[in-house]
Amino acid sequence: MFSHIMLGANSIEESKKFYDATLGELGYEPGVIDPNGRCFYFGENIVFSISEPIDEKPATGGNGSTIGFSVTDAAQGDAWHAAGVANGGTACEDAPGVRGSDKDGMYLAYLRDPAGNKICTLLRMG
Repeated sequence: MFSHIMLGANSIEESKKFYDATLGELGYEPGVIDPNGRCFYFGENIVFSISEPIDEKPATGGNGSTIGFSVTDAAQGDAWHAAGVANGGTACEDAPGVRGSDKDGMYLAYLRDPAGNKICTLLRMG
């Protein structure tokens, strides 16, 4: 459905440190910075990237926007969350954990990246 996702960053270096740590917990290689200063993370048929805004205004988190990353289990989500907090992210929403029942609920963990973008990890339990 998506060709790529790009989020705004106010500091590529700060955001790269954050995403290298969090996406590293999900098995992705460190980001690659292109000649235009954008940072790209590659997966099978997916691209996630960060960029300073082209209009030279500050990057801001989209009100009501969340980007979700899949995890294989709750331990991976917990490690992702801890790596994010340790590398410039801010915990938000409820603490990481299962919402609903273990049978048909979801494991969720939420963070705001250094630019304020809201991201999460998700695992469907059922």
